[in-house]
Amino acid sequence: MYHKTVPYRIFNVINTVLLAAIALICIIPLVHVLAISFSAKSAADGNLVGLWPVQFTTIAYEKTINNPIFLHSLWVSVERTVLGTIGILLVACLAAYPLSKENAQFQGRSVYSWVFVFTMIFNGGLVPFYIVIQRIGLMDSFWVLVIPGLVNVWLIILLMNFFRGIPKELEEAALIDGSGYFGILWRVYLPVSLPALATLGLFAMVWHWNSWFDGLLYLSSKEDYPLASFMQTVIVSRDMSSMNFSKIEFEMLSQKTINAAQIFIGALPILIVYPFLQKYFVKGLVMGSVKE
Repeated sequence: MYHKTVPYRIFNVINTVLLAAIALICIIPLVHVLAISFSAKSAADGNLVGLWPVQFTTIAYEKTINNPIFLHSLWVSVERTVLGTIGILLVACLAAYPLSKENAQFQGRSVYSWVFVFTMIFNGGLVPFYIVIQRIGLMDSFWVLVIPGLVNVWLIILLMNFFRGIPKELEEAALIDGSGYFGILWRVYLPVSLPALATLGLFAMVWHWNSWFDGLLYLSSKEDYPLASFMQTVIVSRDMSSMNFSKIEFEMLSQKTINAAQIFIGALPILIVYPFLQKYFVKGLVMGSVKE
């Protein structure tokens, strides 16, 4: 009966209109960028492109995809995102599981918890961190993009709170069956934590994919840049030398169309992965796991 009342219907209409407006605000800029990437140089430079391509052409994508430096940067970003996301989730699981226990089960838990929280509030700064990276030999290495970001305290805290909500009866039953703590983590906690792991995995993927400053800071060669760092040099710094265009190609192409094509290609992997992980955001696998 509540769903048939007039106030609820008014709220439902207003809520639908508001969410639709927010969705359009998010989608329209992406559609505009896509239209520019398929438009001719004269239309792009003249700001004549709206939500539909003007003088449709695919030359920007052809030149971008055929650029070996761009493709190598794309592959570096894929490797970094996959390895970095797996590493972050692995470290988060191994840290969040013991921290989710009571003090009686894990002596010194409060001390370890404060150590993690302390790193969120205070840090040594950029210069000491740079010196540490240099001293341990990670400069100009692919692993400098992965290893420093393995411990994400914010994600560890999120997963720790999720683990605390898992019924203790599941762990007690596993202990009675003779399972160890690593077995409980692997066979009990992780299967019922897929919504949390999917959410944390998406956060880690987006962070790794969009991170550009560490590539500029720790890598000296543009050929080793991840895609975000490469695009920063081309789009923000307006350095087109890495695109390897001839003089004729510079006259045929607009920097706006090239930038738009690169932006869309850079955002495409996340746009493809997100729908597959979205279902875990609203689905709780813990419900119904304990039967009375």
